[in-house]
Amino acid sequence: MSQQFELNSNISVDCVIFGFDGEKLNVLLIEEKDIGQGMLRKRLPGDLILKNESLDDAADRVLYELASLRNVTLKQCHTFGDPGRVNDSKDRKWLELYRKNPSERVITTAYYALVKMDDFVPNPASFAGEALWWDIQDVPELAFDHNEIVEVALWKLQRHFELNKSGYELLPQKFTLNQLQQLHQAITQEELDKRNFRKKVVRDKLVEATDEKQDNVLHKPARLYRIKV
Repeated sequence: MSQQFELNSNISVDCVIFGFDGEKLNVLLIEEKDIGQGMLRKRLPGDLILKNESLDDAADRVLYELASLRNVTLKQCHTFGDPGRVNDSKDRKWLELYRKNPSERVITTAYYALVKMDDFVPNPASFAGEALWWDIQDVPELAFDHNEIVEVALWKLQRHFELNKSGYELLPQKFTLNQLQQLHQAITQEELDKRNFRKKVVRDKLVEATDEKQDNVLHKPARLYRIKV
């Protein structure tokens, strides 16, 4: 096998892909194919890096293999290097199928990305089963230390959101204040008072009103806003 396609068995990348459905923050999980043990494992999209590949290129490759997504802004958020992170018995049988030395240490660098769920096109790589969006508040037990990776990535997203509103790109180009509040609540995981939230939006001047209102709605159409440039 040429080095171009040879995997480095000790270094991997894992991607925490967040999406917003208008009400909740979701994370993309891979459900592994049944490995003959009557088990289906859920985990983050990720892979070992190729020997001639940078970490950033590996993360881009994983995202493309999973969802045919290109030019997505990936943010490196943490490196996980616990010597026992892949040695749990629940993961061993799966590792034995895919690795020559299943107990060998693996260090992973985690990234997170924000994508619009409507743009997501399921196209899992051959090693993966189904790709599923999962409510961030109801993430099941994942393989390896992926629950910890999700927690760290969410914490980093919350900090970036607090500092520079990273996450507004999950909104449509024009949105209502209710949609904006739903996004704030989904990312911060906190309930917000409607009146106080709208006062803060006006004070911070991060968005501006358009001359347009919602259409094709059963209730009174709400004013549409956009990100202020």
